[in-house]
Amino acid sequence: MLDKTPTTRAQALLDTFGAALEAGRIDDAVNLFAEECYWRDLVAFTWNLKTVEGRDQVRDMLQAQLAAARPSNWRVATGEEATEADGVLESWISFETATGRGYGLVRFKNGLIWTLLTALGELKGHEEKTGFTRPLGAKHGQNLGAKTWKEEREDEERTLGYEKQPYTVIIGGGQGGIALGARLRQLGVPTIILEKNDRPGDSWRKRYKSLCLHDPVWYDHLPYIDFPKNWPVFAPKDKIGDWLEFYTKVMELNYWTRSTAKSATWDEAAKEWTIVVDRDGEDVVLRPKQLVFATGMSGKANIPDFKGRDRFEGEQHHSSQHPGPDGYKGKKVVVVGSNNSAHDICAALHEAGVDVTMIQRSTTHIVRSDTLMDIGLGSLYSEQALANGMTTAKADLIFASLPYRIMHTFQIPLYEKMRERDAEFYAALEKAGFQLDWGADGSGLFMKYLRRGSGYYIDIGASQLIIDGKVKLAAGQVEEITENAIKLSNGAEIPADVIVYATGYGSMNGWVADLIDQETADTVGKVWGLGSDTPKDPGPWEGEQRNMWKPTQQEALWFHGGNLHQSRHYSQYLSLQLKARMEGLPTPVYGLQAVHHRK
Repeated sequence: MLDKTPTTRAQALLDTFGAALEAGRIDDAVNLFAEECYWRDLVAFTWNLKTVEGRDQVRDMLQAQLAAARPSNWRVATGEEATEADGVLESWISFETATGRGYGLVRFKNGLIWTLLTALGELKGHEEKTGFTRPLGAKHGQNLGAKTWKEEREDEERTLGYEKQPYTVIIGGGQGGIALGARLRQLGVPTIILEKNDRPGDSWRKRYKSLCLHDPVWYDHLPYIDFPKNWPVFAPKDKIGDWLEFYTKVMELNYWTRSTAKSATWDEAAKEWTIVVDRDGEDVVLRPKQLVFATGMSGKANIPDFKGRDRFEGEQHHSSQHPGPDGYKGKKVVVVGSNNSAHDICAALHEAGVDVTMIQRSTTHIVRSDTLMDIGLGSLYSEQALANGMTTAKADLIFASLPYRIMHTFQIPLYEKMRERDAEFYAALEKAGFQLDWGADGSGLFMKYLRRGSGYYIDIGASQLIIDGKVKLAAGQVEEITENAIKLSNGAEIPADVIVYATGYGSMNGWVADLIDQETADTVGKVWGLGSDTPKDPGPWEGEQRNMWKPTQQEALWFHGGNLHQSRHYSQYLSLQLKARMEGLPTPVYGLQAVHHRK
């Protein structure tokens, strides 16, 4: 008798697992997990983004959720074959629950589940109209008095927010709000996106002129419409702005420009929000059932209150307000900070012939862009990955399937390889006085991003300017700002006509304090971070991004955003949570995050 293939063995294990769950034999199901195990669920079982770790947590989740979830039909995904390498049997899977259909990825060790990803793909009876079910569009036959598509759209734009109320309001019309708005549109959830700027994409257009994406094009697609095949690997900011404007139009989003939310209050009795909006000078009151903050993962600009800042005689502004290098020739510009924005701004100033100094207050992780693309992203997001049969959806799920608890163990060897490849580059940077780090545990860029959203630079050329002394470097803490200089704790004094604070951002719940009230901001707590107990990511361990894309302690209040990859991927799961609530489906949330930090 021939040995069973990886696919038949994976299916046999799934059959056993599925039978135990269908029969409600929770202990039998739990015993199919290894002692060290991780089950990451994206909405399918928990109506949350939740990772349970170890058999006890798996048991607790199943005891709470199994009766309502009623999973069935566990299969190796159609058209896929399981694989086996280094003692790990891996398979794409599909399954159903009482309310939806899901997919995921499972890894077995010694016949037991090591990691399991379950992700809700669609709600039964509320599927997106795509492919074979796409709308016809044309209206054949006699339809006396029927409105054209254009007339219907104009009617919707005229009445939504006035005669008809949206179910969801999204505050923030950048890539996050746009991606979520597109998902909700396809699910038939009436939504208004509020954007303070004149046009979609202006949040990119208005940044410093040298800004471009540091992530490659394969990583950055929006839902439904990929970038064209000839799109540059690293898109300039104005090109991204134009793409977002085009996308907003063709995806038929109800996108209100020149619109600023002035206040929002939650009516507990009516279970709805009252949002006062200044729409191009006119006050409009919206009453949605759900409110989403898509105001940027980084939240509010953080400007340190340095001693003497108010007596500085020159110009000073945050990096988010930096207009670019034009107008600064002949002036001494000092950039406080040493991460992505600081490097971009310093490089652009130097190229414009401006005298520029970077002040580095703490160590920074640097990785060269081409090395990151090759070693860090190449297997999932690259032209070669596409040639190898990798799709964006698969790449997103593979990345999502690695539990945050052990993700650093996969990252450390990659960054060790990067450090080895670019050893001469790093030696030259350190010789120039630049203070490097590789993350709290050597796990590099992605973990720093997930834990704190800061502390790194993807090098696209500015590092060489520092090595060559073309961008001057000063290290130390800012002790005081005088009328025309910055004094550092080591005694150095840096003359300045202009100070740019590339000093990062606070938590997104700062916007909640401004728009709703401080009490609600405190109720929700800090946004972002895993609870890894590393710098700027205080514990306890959460195991998912705090408050992102999932229910919060304030009913009907949500946060959405992140980079383009996260906006694309997680918008699917947030849109399904909102759609389920609109349709009145049961959504019993397991593991609602406790609040440990307020900022």
